[in-house]
Amino acid sequence: MKEHAPIKDATTLGRPKMLILGLQHLFAMFGATILVPILVNNYFEGQGLSIQVTLFFAGIGTLFFHLCSKFKVPAFLGSSFAFLGGFHTVANLNTGIFKDMTMGEKLPYACGGIVVAGLLYLVLAVVIKMVGIKKVMKFLPPVVTGPIIICIGLSLAPSAITNASQNWLLAIIALAVVIVFNIWGKGIFKIIPILMGVVISYGCALIFNALGMTNADGSAIFDFASVNQAAWVGLPDFFICKFDLSAILVMAPIAIATMMEHIGDMSAISATVGEDLVSDPGLHRTLIGDGLATALSAMFGGPANTTYGENTGVLELSKVHDPKVIRIAAVYAIVLSFIPKMAGIIGTMPSAIVGGISFMLYGMISAIGVRNVVENKVDFTQSRNLIIAAVILVSGLGFSDGLTFTVAGTDITLTSLAIAAISGVVLNAIIPGRDYEYGAMDTVVPASDKFKNAEEIQA
Repeated sequence: MKEHAPIKDATTLGRPKMLILGLQHLFAMFGATILVPILVNNYFEGQGLSIQVTLFFAGIGTLFFHLCSKFKVPAFLGSSFAFLGGFHTVANLNTGIFKDMTMGEKLPYACGGIVVAGLLYLVLAVVIKMVGIKKVMKFLPPVVTGPIIICIGLSLAPSAITNASQNWLLAIIALAVVIVFNIWGKGIFKIIPILMGVVISYGCALIFNALGMTNADGSAIFDFASVNQAAWVGLPDFFICKFDLSAILVMAPIAIATMMEHIGDMSAISATVGEDLVSDPGLHRTLIGDGLATALSAMFGGPANTTYGENTGVLELSKVHDPKVIRIAAVYAIVLSFIPKMAGIIGTMPSAIVGGISFMLYGMISAIGVRNVVENKVDFTQSRNLIIAAVILVSGLGFSDGLTFTVAGTDITLTSLAIAAISGVVLNAIIPGRDYEYGAMDTVVPASDKFKNAEEIQA
């Protein structure tokens, strides 16, 4: 079986295929991105974030990120789950100015805290620019970034199982379709296995629903009530954030976690596309793009943004690494934010389908982490490397609920990935015997060396 070469310029495929590839990335990010406002709405008793605003700023944030990163990084920015604990804490604040507030009145203050968190990215970006990427990357060798990337994928695994368990038949169909098209697909079908998995399994779900089949818990496979109520055209429900020290103290420290996750994601994307994106366009540029996108979103009533592992999985599976395709998906998200009915239709996708496809996407991310370790020849005969990797893996997978501590009477939660990243960086810094120097060898294997033949995909 011949593996096709990575495609750096998707225009060679033609515009129709590019539009379809963008749609595939839209489906990959959609479920997780709209899940954040759904969960936040639960915290704020129905007065939380808007799905339309969330989609709008996912698209705008992605385009802004691409601008800041010189249009070189194929990353999609969706809603960040890291701030969910912060939203929950702000919703439960009942002292000081929050004492007599409604839930809807508290929400702008939570968003104000996220604005400050996003601006903290700029501080790290300035530090990196001043001291140089080489000094910063001394603290982030492959023995640290590789296991963190593995944790990014595996920490998402429980959500894949939870979603798939809603209806295992649909989940298996979705996964099987992705595998079949990825291995045996021809032409355009070989590079859109995720989209085919969504379309075919959704069609099967419609048939099963018509035949009276239900999910494992007895609920209907589809619920079109929200679609029927939604308008065809509508403006997103923007609002202006507000600032209060208590909310800032809740939200801003979470930036420590998300900045570490950002660095891990950049390493994952670099390993996926075979380019050192940490150096060019530079980690300082991607941090600025991510931080400003987050601040812009929260300023007008949206959630924090973050680079999405789901879309990194699509890059690995489709082998189409052109950032233009991601920008097409961003435009789709913006357009959808003004069409509530279409957003509602996509939102009816059974969670089991998302779960089935996630088996592939999340596993791909972890496999990229393994590849990162192997290609950089991390020597696990050295005890220091074993210790660092072991602590990162246990921290990243063991702290499933994160670690919560109290500062000035406010609960602050570090996610498991943040704990893993901080642990790895600290251990790498204090344990003697470093065997890696950034820039001394290729940190990624050029994609052109991995695959030689692109004929079948250009057909």
